[in-house]
Amino acid sequence: MRFNFSFRKNKPAQVVNHEGAPAYQLTPALELYAAVATAALSDQFYEMADTRLKRLRALVAQNDPRFVAQLAVYAREQLYLRSVPLVLAVELAQVHRGDNLVSCLVARVVQRADEITELLAFYAVANQRQGVKTLNRLSKQLQKGLALSFNRFDGYQLAKYDRAGQVRLRDALFLVHPNAKNAEQQALFDQLVRGELPTPYTWETELSALGQQTFTDATERQTAFRQKWVELIGSRKLGYMALLRNLRNILEAEVSAGAVEQVCAALTDRVAVARSKQLPFRYLAAYRELLQVRSGFVPTVLAALETAIGHSIENLRCFGPGTRVVVACDVSGSMQQPVSQRSKVLLYDIGLVLGMLLQSRCSHVVTGMFGDTWKRVALPKGQVLRNVQEFYRREGEVGYSTNGHLVVRELREQQEQVDKVMLFTDCQLWDSTGRHSTLAQEWREYRRTVAPQARLYLFDLAGHGAAPVEVREQDGVALIAGWSDKVFDVLQALENGGSALTEIEKIEL
Repeated sequence: MRFNFSFRKNKPAQVVNHEGAPAYQLTPALELYAAVATAALSDQFYEMADTRLKRLRALVAQNDPRFVAQLAVYAREQLYLRSVPLVLAVELAQVHRGDNLVSCLVARVVQRADEITELLAFYAVANQRQGVKTLNRLSKQLQKGLALSFNRFDGYQLAKYDRAGQVRLRDALFLVHPNAKNAEQQALFDQLVRGELPTPYTWETELSALGQQTFTDATERQTAFRQKWVELIGSRKLGYMALLRNLRNILEAEVSAGAVEQVCAALTDRVAVARSKQLPFRYLAAYRELLQVRSGFVPTVLAALETAIGHSIENLRCFGPGTRVVVACDVSGSMQQPVSQRSKVLLYDIGLVLGMLLQSRCSHVVTGMFGDTWKRVALPKGQVLRNVQEFYRREGEVGYSTNGHLVVRELREQQEQVDKVMLFTDCQLWDSTGRHSTLAQEWREYRRTVAPQARLYLFDLAGHGAAPVEVREQDGVALIAGWSDKVFDVLQALENGGSALTEIEKIEL
């Protein structure tokens, strides 16, 4: 079904953004989608984490409960986000009752054992409760959904994620009282209660055990860790994300050429890439770590990462050779913000990666960056991560304001006809020159005088709740949000006459 609330009948209210520049309020559904798709639930340049949570809570109450549930599933299964779907489930339980929508949602979005305890920890915060004992009045639908989730996990998964924290899996077991599927699972639950689950074989437990051993000297220690990495690589029990995160450690351990060959084969395996569901910026983070390593194998592994990120978008259906595309990346000061407190990756990096992925699949494309000024940067296709690094090296050349209107102004002044203008930005655009020019004004003039059929795509990387241009089909303006390569699925839906919410509305519950 399609939801009527996806579109406003009346003209959206014009508001101001965080820089005080004119902006347009999004519909409740579009605003919730953008806020969810860009939620790291940590402090951002313009918005603290608590503010984002309060806004999410208000938006959940404004939207149709079924849409909220579909969005939560979409965020978990398509955008590969873990925390925000749990937040949506808890908040939906606060405002929706009378059916099993919430329990079905919880059972769907809880896909790792530690997400059971994460959901309960957030439930305690959301309901202002302190300690495990205060959770005994848990929402019945949340309780039912978590009980169903427990049945999904085997002993390995329960042991792997039975970690110390505000709520442990043992506490959760007592709270939700899952019915074991059989005697074998009941035995696992009993072991969990007694703290007797066998220690699982993981790279973390193996390296932790090795780190507790005593070595006679640094050489013996280096040899032991080299052998352990070779063993882990050969065991094929090192998951894809673990491999990405540990490339630097592996090379610094000076593993053999054969081990490096196995690493590269695992990185570039098409099936493994598809199954791993890595966000594109994970490849960039690994790439940058390797640039700091002194090893003759670095070029080989860098090439493998380029191949891997290429595999990750093999299904991207881009535009034909006759379609003229402009890809413009925001490199302003507010984009120099980490996506989370534990990450070195910036919003700016995400915009560059997504922009270069798009560039790699377009035949007729202009790429560039904007800050105080707009500058075209011609780069070869096929080297996504290398091109991102080239942008990163040159970002100071355009300054740090957010004059995104200059992208379109140049097209208008040069009478240059293009079909698609793609802006990767946090949408906090403003005119630092004092002339009070706006992207909305420039876009209207460009469509009126140069290219009436041109389309403007705003890739919102921050989800602050407003857009610099009114998002309307008749004006050729669309908004897409998120950090995943799935933004290109939304792009395809738009090209087929849908909306940014079409992909979400396809979710079956």
